[in-house]
Amino acid sequence: MRNRTKLSLRVPVPKNRPGDAPDFSGMTFPDAGTARRPEIDVRAHDISDLAYALIRVLDSHGRAVGPWDPKLDAETLRRGLAAMLVTRAYDDRMYRAQRQGKTSFYMKCTGEEAVAIAAAAALEREDMCFPSYRQQGLLIARGYPLVEMMCQVYSNVKDPLKGRQLPIMYSSKEYGFFTISGNLGTQYPQAVGWAMASAYKGDDRIAASWVGDGTTAEGDFHHALNFASVYRAPVILNVVNNQWAISSFSGIAGGNESTFASRAIGYGLPGLRVDGNDFLAVYAATRWAAERARNNHGATLIELYTYRVEGHSTSDDPSRYRPSDEAKAWPLGDPVERLKQHLIALGEWSEERHAAAEKDAVETVRDANREASAIGTLGEGERLSVKTMFEDVYKEMPWHIRRQRQEMGV
Repeated sequence: MRNRTKLSLRVPVPKNRPGDAPDFSGMTFPDAGTARRPEIDVRAHDISDLAYALIRVLDSHGRAVGPWDPKLDAETLRRGLAAMLVTRAYDDRMYRAQRQGKTSFYMKCTGEEAVAIAAAAALEREDMCFPSYRQQGLLIARGYPLVEMMCQVYSNVKDPLKGRQLPIMYSSKEYGFFTISGNLGTQYPQAVGWAMASAYKGDDRIAASWVGDGTTAEGDFHHALNFASVYRAPVILNVVNNQWAISSFSGIAGGNESTFASRAIGYGLPGLRVDGNDFLAVYAATRWAAERARNNHGATLIELYTYRVEGHSTSDDPSRYRPSDEAKAWPLGDPVERLKQHLIALGEWSEERHAAAEKDAVETVRDANREASAIGTLGEGERLSVKTMFEDVYKEMPWHIRRQRQEMGV
């Protein structure tokens, strides 16, 4: 018997388009402090509700409430705020540098600073991070020199990666920052594999990785979750749900059907859905997952619910696919402003101190940029020697490469 109903294909579309008024009225969020906090040895299927909830600590008055409150001391909070301010100032400076033709490309993390910086505070310095391209805050929070970051962006002679990586694709083994890959999703199985090796060796270091919501549609995402579950790898797998994968909204990756945290359930992993603009919530969830991993209870998938304020990159114009003022209407606010208000509520900060800290961050970045620019930018300054293209590739250089190098006279 033939089907008499004409079939149709559904293609998800975002609620708001350019020219529309921003509207997040369909989003509902639980109050801060209402999500329960289980013990780290809990069975994954016993906390499946947390994959659909939203872990929040900071309320609308800047107070820390509920069982997930990590009760951080004021100095740790101030360090986190300072790192977020430097990251934002760094982004602004490098964005302008790209517009001035000093580099070919840049990507900002505006509005997502807490995602990386709170995690860096919660992890141990020796833990290995497998980031995507919007976690520059990890390096800044760990004290990586701003001048070296800028030299990598400018591809000058002091570029620690010798001009072999696209600008913003940093790498530093010393600072636990695995090389960024332009092939999205690769860092997930790499992180799981590294974590498995750490466990196999009886080490005490764990791994953490970050991908965007769009990358969850890649096969690497699912391969990683399977291995992490089967081998109980000591790894934290973060999904930064900033609502957009370049110009595709999160619904194209399945975000309309369920939360991204809920994808952990089918693999027998715990999934936590967290307010990514709440520094304390990100810290607390990361710390919980890290303790779980260190005590051999396995991996955790964390969805960090946030918003990409700027375009995908300097090559992107977000006004072509979303309302131009949508970022201002984001209901979960600005992570910098929220942590500032929390410190003020504690009596540990003020508007005057914040203005001074912003100025100090801008000056710190300006000084670093002056030093890096003096070394060279994309169009000016000494170039890397051609002979460096043969270095750091082979442990022992093959004879035919040596001959090619000789023929080039280098």
